[in-house]
Amino acid sequence: MTNPEAHPPHPLPVLYSFRRCPYAMRARLALRVAGQAVEHREIELKHKPAAMLQASPKGTVPVLVLTNGAVLEQSLDIMRWALDRHDPEAWLPTNEASRQDAWALVAQNDGDFKFHLDRYKYPHRYGLPDGAAHRSQAAVFLRALAQRLAANACLSGLRFGFADAAILPFVRQLAHTDKAWFAQQDWPALAQWLADFEESEAFAQVMEKHPVWPGVSGNLAPGTH
Repeated sequence: MTNPEAHPPHPLPVLYSFRRCPYAMRARLALRVAGQAVEHREIELKHKPAAMLQASPKGTVPVLVLTNGAVLEQSLDIMRWALDRHDPEAWLPTNEASRQDAWALVAQNDGDFKFHLDRYKYPHRYGLPDGAAHRSQAAVFLRALAQRLAANACLSGLRFGFADAAILPFVRQLAHTDKAWFAQQDWPALAQWLADFEESEAFAQVMEKHPVWPGVSGNLAPGTH
């Protein structure tokens, strides 16, 4: 969180977002379930607004500028902030064991899985002829998720929770990279979990299209987080 004195107060928290970014998607999911109203500012990654870069010089989305001017620059911090304020569906783990389990699972997603996902989806960015090897590595994590989902309807247990919201946008990104390959894999529980999410009202709402916010571009390098 950056210094709140650096940014003037605002009637609503301001969310800088990019519709397809999985980090921004999970932040929007938590804000939605918490019932937290925000001023949504949709950005273009190639033309980032100067106001966003002033609030968060790292230049990645999502960024949430709170009403007191404080800035949350990480998607997980935005999720926790929203759910700490209001958690009507009990997304946050309620005991230390489940909390440690959820944090560890999300850390795997954001670490090794995201590393391989990026190189599978965008191999040429990394000087690779294709992403097949990294897809195989990413699938190791997906099979572990599938085993959990074969035992329970959700990663968080019987009900959708923090880990599900934090991880699903990334699984969706991999699944959509090659839908035919994903559909051919032997992970029916994982495929059903993803399908249920994509058919949900929550997904439809957080994926509503917003016009690009007409702020002045600051033109920093693309990025999401």
